[in-house]
Amino acid sequence: MIKNDLAETSLSLKDFAYALPKERIAQHPVEPRDSSRLMVIDRAKQGVEHRIFRDITEYIRPEDVLVINDTRVLPARIIGHRVFNAAQAAAGDLSAPAKTSVELLLLRQRGCDEWETLAGPGKRAMTGDILEFGDGILRAEIKSVMPDGNRLVHFTAGKDAQTVYDALHMVGTMPLPPYITEKLEDSERYQTVYSREEGSAAAPTAGLHFTEELLEEIRGMGVKIAEGTLHVGLGTFRPVKVEHIQDHHMHSEFFMISREAADIINETKDSGGRVICVGTTSCRTVESASTDDGILQAKTGWTEIFIYPGYRFKVLDALITNFHLPESTLVMLVSALAGRGHILDAYKEAVKERYRFFSFGDAMFIASSPVAQKR
Repeated sequence: MIKNDLAETSLSLKDFAYALPKERIAQHPVEPRDSSRLMVIDRAKQGVEHRIFRDITEYIRPEDVLVINDTRVLPARIIGHRVFNAAQAAAGDLSAPAKTSVELLLLRQRGCDEWETLAGPGKRAMTGDILEFGDGILRAEIKSVMPDGNRLVHFTAGKDAQTVYDALHMVGTMPLPPYITEKLEDSERYQTVYSREEGSAAAPTAGLHFTEELLEEIRGMGVKIAEGTLHVGLGTFRPVKVEHIQDHHMHSEFFMISREAADIINETKDSGGRVICVGTTSCRTVESASTDDGILQAKTGWTEIFIYPGYRFKVLDALITNFHLPESTLVMLVSALAGRGHILDAYKEAVKERYRFFSFGDAMFIASSPVAQKR
């Protein structure tokens, strides 16, 4: 796991806590996308402004580059039933098992048609069990129970489906976070308008604020847009359970940076422009693919990067992000960029000003006043 260069080992979990009334958790997205609110934090001036998201164009300069995450969320929550009980068969009972309900949540792909998943209830998804979804559209064999309790599952497309991805789109639903309790009428509202590479278990939510028209306006300003991919896993959102944050272990996530994107970002840095990452996922992507001296490489792999106060950013200059859960690794990341005290003060003000929090909530732009220094 990539740790901080300048880790502040005295920081504990409670240092990233803040009070959030339940009614401030957004249950649905606003329309249009770019009408959400925007809090602007200037790291140099230590000031805060309250704007609308489409005003982001006033804070981006033609010499900058916007880094976006083009991942697309899979309909990764599937509910079916067990059709073969391995333990029962091993005991010599070959009678058909009761069709008890089983739910799987796909977390990340491990191989060809093989995924790491969450299973519930776990006792109905043990090694060797066979599950069926959508009346045979998708079948799953539990290959093993992993040390952390997740299941390694091999999927097979059944009737009416050519591939496992086809089957998932036929039987799966969008895996909304548990704090969103209202039904989402349009599943595309949990996708960015530029989503392309399927593989995420959750959306890169900072990108949900962009419309096609706003992106065209930004391009028209001369701002470059570089695409990377990081397939978001639920490990990003799992609660930190250790007292000392440096003891927390991040789950790995798959990422890709192309040669074209790396060249655009490196050229921007060399010419004195800023690298503005859309979301913590884009931030983790470029920081994972960078050399120690800030040269972004074309790279594909897995990252366990954990960014918290004390981290020295190598590529990122500014960040567009949402408001994150208390004591989460994402609050720690934005605290590393803007300063823990400044972030917690900003969150308190956001609560006071009735901002909307979390995935369908409002946005924050953590900016720097001067143009980034040339390398």
